[in-house]
Amino acid sequence: MKFSIIFEAQLADPTVAREHQLFHDCVEQAVLAEQMGFDRIWAVEHHSLTWYAHMSAPEVFLTWVAARTRTIRVGHGVVCMPFAFNHPARVAERAATLDLLSGGRLDLGAGRGGTAQETSLCGVDRDRTTREVEEALRIIGRAWQGEQLAYHGELIDIPPHPILPRPHQMPHPPLFLACSRTETLRQAAELGVGALVMGFAGPEAVAELRTAYDAARAARTGDRLVSTQINDHFAVLCPTIVLADRDRARAVGLRGQRFFAQAIAHWYGGAGVPDEAVVEGTDEAVELRRAAETVVAHLHEQRIPVRPNATATFRADHAYGTAEDAIAYVERLRAAGADEVMCLIQMGTVPQEACLETIRQWGEKVIPHFAGGRAAPASVTRPDGP
Repeated sequence: MKFSIIFEAQLADPTVAREHQLFHDCVEQAVLAEQMGFDRIWAVEHHSLTWYAHMSAPEVFLTWVAARTRTIRVGHGVVCMPFAFNHPARVAERAATLDLLSGGRLDLGAGRGGTAQETSLCGVDRDRTTREVEEALRIIGRAWQGEQLAYHGELIDIPPHPILPRPHQMPHPPLFLACSRTETLRQAAELGVGALVMGFAGPEAVAELRTAYDAARAARTGDRLVSTQINDHFAVLCPTIVLADRDRARAVGLRGQRFFAQAIAHWYGGAGVPDEAVVEGTDEAVELRRAAETVVAHLHEQRIPVRPNATATFRADHAYGTAEDAIAYVERLRAAGADEVMCLIQMGTVPQEACLETIRQWGEKVIPHFAGGRAAPASVTRPDGP
């Protein structure tokens, strides 16, 4: 298995000073992640989403991280691929430059950035985003296949031009697609790109998504492949806070997840702003259930009804607790079909010291457990069997 950390750059109290500190804190976490044996970091592009995501230029953040590290892979996952956000040729140019400077460590993921808040900033046609994302992947997949790129598609026309520079990884870095619906997973499989999967719904739901992805891979004919290089990697989000004190870890983690869910609800579902007036002694798991009774959250393109019985953003059963708790949860994700666990640590209310300690605990105890092949039998299997 692979292990990574994903950054949205969340901030509960976004003053200028706090925002500036946040980016340095994220770099510190990324550098420590390399030291602790993580395989990759991911940075997600969003625009104008106060509280939820201040990472508007991941390629700059990742370049800074690449300069501070030597081995950890840097995942631009995701790039907002609709053309008004990023012209596909410009994405290819920037990706190749970062891949060169990092020594071939880049992974490149695509997403829609489909909120009304984001699309209205750049004049994106929301009805075209899904098709533009696919077309962008197709352009990037062939950008360096010849001396010049020429593309004549349904949505965009590019006359012959050289795409410079060329990346370190030829013909291009591995390609991924953000997937939060079964339809998107099937699309990723048919396009021959890896899947970046939201894991809030838990291992059982992940197993169902993996089954859909595998079925689409088995059925693909190759006519929709975006590149000669096929990537079938299946990476799953894992909210986590791991500390020596289990109760403290759960309290910090659940509060962070509550903020994450409220921020999603604000921008994707039109709910109120995140409420950070957390009363001392409040049971955060109870608060999650209460919030789930009234809020409807939208996670990327997925509409999530967060009722008390819904396994979505308000689910409290994740890798919160001790290293042993995290190991047990990852066992379930592995049995569900995860090739990679993307640790979501930097949530809006989680203090820096808790982020750093979580990374250390994973590096010292969780990752070595799986690297050593000592995994215990897991209780979750895919619906179609082991």
